[in-house]
Amino acid sequence: VQLVESGGGSVQAGGSLRLSCVASGFTFSSVCMGWFRQAPGKEREGVATIDSDGTTNYAESVSGRFTVSRDNVMSILYLQMKSLKAEDTALYYCASDLGPCTVDAGTPLDWGQGTQVTVSS
Repeated sequence: VQLVESGGGSVQAGGSLRLSCVASGFTFSSVCMGWFRQAPGKEREGVATIDSDGTTNYAESVSGRFTVSRDNVMSILYLQMKSLKAEDTALYYCASDLGPCTVDAGTPLDWGQGTQVTVSS
């Protein structure tokens, strides 16, 4: 299994970024995928998940601002982030095969290396 994130960077508050995660080594279309993040000094938290049928789940802190989507043909997971805030600053991870497909209960089988998002106020 390989998960490779990209799209992170530095942006001012109110700006947008789109993260991508290219997946390989497993049947992407069949599993729940998710995005997690970890800020300095904080525990890793679930941000958004998307099941094989397209059902999505979001952390309350990002609901209405972030959109998770997937391209099952290309095996790519996306996270569109808008109206970014300083508190969104974190290392963002792509994760696969979550089991329960929610940000609170999902327990990923595999993780990417992460991509850094920095939002300046």
